[in-house]
Amino acid sequence: MPNRTLCVAPMMDWTNRHCRYFMRLISPNALLYTEMVTAHALLNSPSSRLLAFSDFEQPVALQLGGANPEDLAVASKIGADYGYSEINLNVGCPSDRVQSGQFGACLMKTPKIVADCVAAMSNQVKIPVTVKTRLGVDHDDSYEFLAEFISTVASAGVNTFIVHARKAWLSGLSPKQNRSVPPLDYSKVIRLKEDFPELEIIINGGISTIAEVMPMLQRLDGVMLGRAAYHNPKLLEECEQHIFNQSLKLDYNKVIHDYCEYMREQMQLGVRIKVLLKPIFGLFHASHGAKTWRRSLTAYSQIETFNIDDLQTIAQQLICSCE
Repeated sequence: MPNRTLCVAPMMDWTNRHCRYFMRLISPNALLYTEMVTAHALLNSPSSRLLAFSDFEQPVALQLGGANPEDLAVASKIGADYGYSEINLNVGCPSDRVQSGQFGACLMKTPKIVADCVAAMSNQVKIPVTVKTRLGVDHDDSYEFLAEFISTVASAGVNTFIVHARKAWLSGLSPKQNRSVPPLDYSKVIRLKEDFPELEIIINGGISTIAEVMPMLQRLDGVMLGRAAYHNPKLLEECEQHIFNQSLKLDYNKVIHDYCEYMREQMQLGVRIKVLLKPIFGLFHASHGAKTWRRSLTAYSQIETFNIDDLQTIAQQLICSCE
């Protein structure tokens, strides 16, 4: 059973295997999530292209998208066989593409279908099946609507719910706007835990500092960080220190060295340098070396061959200047 006290959210075009490798160098304890993979894609594409990851990233949860119980069951079995620690069903994405497939956030309107999906998934795997959802959709945003959804899906065997503390608008807002325009309502998530104490309730949405993380953990079972962990990886270090009592200061020289070694290996396998550099742009977030670092990475991203040792030297110099 993965420890979900600290999680990093599934983020399309962000939390790929390279990002997860880098985050694991900083956070030994966080549960990391893949980008959403649709069951349809997994059943019709080479699994290795969509699911391959390094054992170093563990624990890693696979997030699936879909609304067909049979397809999701097969996809869950494939994910479990690949070694993922958890299978998560996306019931929160509001994008047009997802809606056209009748899954994601629109599934909140049909909790019985979600229950059928997770039951089929659970029957195929021995690892946990969890659900990531919103507070509601469109005008179905009352607490009673949310509680009924949770109750129905929990009756199918789901014990863990990750709740993005915003509702979703299925039309009129882009996915990006849906992450910020609907107001946050943490009180509904906290009330869920009070009303369903037997369930594991993880909160997600708008949490960006350790000062916000710790009070949440006094009332809920876990916190899921989103883009804040990506833009400011040192937030993960702070969480390690405060949540898991990691007293030793992280050696960022070692982090850079290890990630550079990883980049060498991946470049030999044909991975583009631009893809490998993307996860580390935020390493010096809010420090005086941040602009220098981002400028260097931008320059390196525009060429396919460069000396990785040069990047490591720049990082080491910036680390020393920040101490």
